[in-house]
Amino acid sequence: MARVVVVGATGGIGGALARRVAARGAEPFLIARDAARLEALAGEIGCGSAVADVTDTAALRAAVAAAGTPLAGLAYCVGSILLKPAARLEEAEFLDAYRLNVVGAAMAVQAALPALAAGRGGVVLFSSVAARRGFPNHAAIGAAKAAVEGLAVSLAAELAPHVRVNVVAPSLTRTRIAEPLTRSPQMAEAIAKQHPIPRLGEPGDAAALADFLLSEAAGWITGQVIGVDGGRGTLAGKG
Repeated sequence: MARVVVVGATGGIGGALARRVAARGAEPFLIARDAARLEALAGEIGCGSAVADVTDTAALRAAVAAAGTPLAGLAYCVGSILLKPAARLEEAEFLDAYRLNVVGAAMAVQAALPALAAGRGGVVLFSSVAARRGFPNHAAIGAAKAAVEGLAVSLAAELAPHVRVNVVAPSLTRTRIAEPLTRSPQMAEAIAKQHPIPRLGEPGDAAALADFLLSEAAGWITGQVIGVDGGRGTLAGKG
């Protein structure tokens, strides 16, 4: 059975992706740092898992190795939302955003590479609409997510033809890390109206594309950054 590693599986998008992978008959292998939530999700799906914090490279490598070989795919669904005026950002905050979003992704792919090559698998990383469209207070996270896109296209060029690498770039999605922005109905409605398709994203929106990119149906797609953003990345809203 095709095995797909989902790093950050207990997040909203990661969990939705894990369920989709299982539903199409592949076998997800889940990695996350929250042991209790990870055990619950793995039990629900009926799949293997390993606990690791992605900022601990040794633990991450061990967790990826536990998934075995070959691998049909790896999705790095870890992310952060740091919103802060540029004048108040600390050096450590820039470094933390880069470490979590970029270095963690690179180390996960590196750890999985022999197994991915053996399985001629695919990789999906996650960026953000803020990587290409400027928003106030997004300097740290926008820079980190833009680096994810640069990492992905570089890997896609280097690892072809045996491993495909693509990026999903969502706009604001209803997940736990986005709750500071979505818990207020008024704020959520205001942000939703800024999208040509005037709603916020749901975890399944981004997960559906990620699952497709990891599947054999996307076998001739690599080096792409694809928005799941209600049109916000390229179109003007009507409001």
